[in-house]
Amino acid sequence: MRLQEFLAKKPLYYKEIDYERFPKIWERYKSHFRLPKIIHIIGTNGKGSTGRFLAHYLFKSGVHVGHYTSPHILKFNERIWIDGQNVDDALLETHHEKLQRLLSYEDSEAMSYFEYTTLLALSLFQNLDFIVMEAGLGGEYDATAVFPKDLTIVTPIGIDHESFLGDTLEKIAKTKLNAIHKFAILGKQEKAVYKIAREYSRKRGIEFFRYSYFYTKDEMARARRVIRTLGLPSFFVENLLLGLAGAKFFGFEIKWSQMEDVELFGRMQKISDNITIDVGHNPLAAEAIVQSLRKKRIVLVYNSYNDKDYLKILEIFKPILKRVEILPIYNQRIEEQSRLEEIITKLDIPYREFEGIEKDETYLVFGSFAVAEEFLKHYAPEEHNR
Repeated sequence: MRLQEFLAKKPLYYKEIDYERFPKIWERYKSHFRLPKIIHIIGTNGKGSTGRFLAHYLFKSGVHVGHYTSPHILKFNERIWIDGQNVDDALLETHHEKLQRLLSYEDSEAMSYFEYTTLLALSLFQNLDFIVMEAGLGGEYDATAVFPKDLTIVTPIGIDHESFLGDTLEKIAKTKLNAIHKFAILGKQEKAVYKIAREYSRKRGIEFFRYSYFYTKDEMARARRVIRTLGLPSFFVENLLLGLAGAKFFGFEIKWSQMEDVELFGRMQKISDNITIDVGHNPLAAEAIVQSLRKKRIVLVYNSYNDKDYLKILEIFKPILKRVEILPIYNQRIEEQSRLEEIITKLDIPYREFEGIEKDETYLVFGSFAVAEEFLKHYAPEEHNR
């Protein structure tokens, strides 16, 4: 059975997760895998861009590196990046067949979509020098957490996936930080997260570094210039500095010119003069975007999963909105449109259903990967509908 057919049988979303299954499966098969150095990316916001900045820099520095990220927007291959390119279909099928020969039928069927694709990525990455491995929705219970890590990078932690991770920032932070083995670099965090990090340093011997530890003021200024050159909002400066702190940890000297051709798909990506797309989909992402767009008035093309705090997200966006245009999506996780409309009405924000782009308006397409996928498939300029 080919990979896409095999994965299509596995649901993308689970209301309950068996956290013991994948660690047991890994124990049974780990002797068949050669592990490069693993850099684990955990946190709530900025994992994808932080990981890509780091993976891109390592590749440009002459080492072989893989980046595992999720979810994808248009094509599964986006999840597995090797030496500057998304993996091709033929190589995916080769390693899928290899896994099918290795795994028992019971283990192959039992694994979730994300667990299987994590193992598939590891098979593809075996002969590399580094793996930059992004956690899915959590920390200690995530499938990516079972492997021995040489370094963990912690992006800003906020409230997200409460049903799985906890209903307070402290609970979520503990769940995420429990994934760290020995060394960690922290992005900018709330005071509660720093407090937990200090506690874990004392009790568990984890060595934490703040990302600023690795930089001079001049280097921070160089990072700001790189982000301006790339045409990205200023909040990406911290993601760039955090990611490249990982390279510095392993002894790489930063040559900033090597970052001027990095590509971020789906993060504040300007796909035409009046359309920007972002897959942040939580309050932290919304706050960062509003800061970067505070002098503009925009049309928000939006929809939301039913487990997201869309009330908070829309409250944050309200000061810069002309109106919300709801992008219809037919997906079991998407909130009922009538409930979304109730919240938008309660917030006194003008809205209507999205029908298409008007050339004299400025649009931000914001929400889950499902929102980005729907928009790019049907409404984006042809060169971006890849």
